Amino acid sequence: MHRRLNQSAGLSKDSDFYDSPEYSQLIRTFVLPYRTEMIHTSEIMTTPPETFRTELQKQVYKTLDSLSVPFWRIDNDPAVTMEDCRAIDARLDVSTVKTLLLCNRQQTMYYLYVTAGDKPFVTKDFGHALGISRVSFAPQDQLVPMLGTVLGATTVFSTLLAPEGSFTLVMDKEVTQSPWYGCTDGTTTCYMKIRTADLMEKILPTTAFTPILI
Repeated sequence: MHRRLNQSAGLSKDSDFYDSPEYSQLIRTFVLPYRTEMIHTSEIMTTPPETFRTELQKQVYKTLDSLSVPFWRIDNDPAVTMEDCRAIDARLDVSTVKTLLLCNRQQTMYYLYVTAGDKPFVTKDFGHALGISRVSFAPQDQLVPMLGTVLGATTVFSTLLAPEGSFTLVMDKEVTQSPWYGCTDGTTTCYMKIRTADLMEKILPTTAFTPILI
């Protein structure tokens, strides 16, 4: 159904609209309630997309190439349900992580939190681990300016472009102990996996962010 939405709007598959807040809202309003089939996932690829939809996506593959970090990726329909994520996990043979943008009540402190995809988020436990007051989910309109992504595409790769001090990077120890790391490339239509060691030892050291492990 979402393909028909795109065609009726005169959009090509490479349109930036795919990764806009407006498209994300369309999917959740008109597609999710009526979806009956599993999302489409491509075969696994080890080369970058032919075209880039966002500046962050472009930077992701530029960084992976410059650091000689191998990756395995797929193109997919926008993932909007847990069943969609399970289909992606099955194709890549990885458990994709859950990446949340959180903030305090005053919206003066932000946290990019990476945890296991199937692990419930408990704000009380998160605050206790960091010794801070309880946090909540950051407003959706902060995703693009702060992370360069829309809802459903949040990723640790936002650290590649975000200025120092934009947020605090917090990672679940369970995630860092897994041999593989699965996430989006900053878009809703491409997921990938890399070795966790490459993320921790090669990629993150090139950014302005040192993760706090909890």
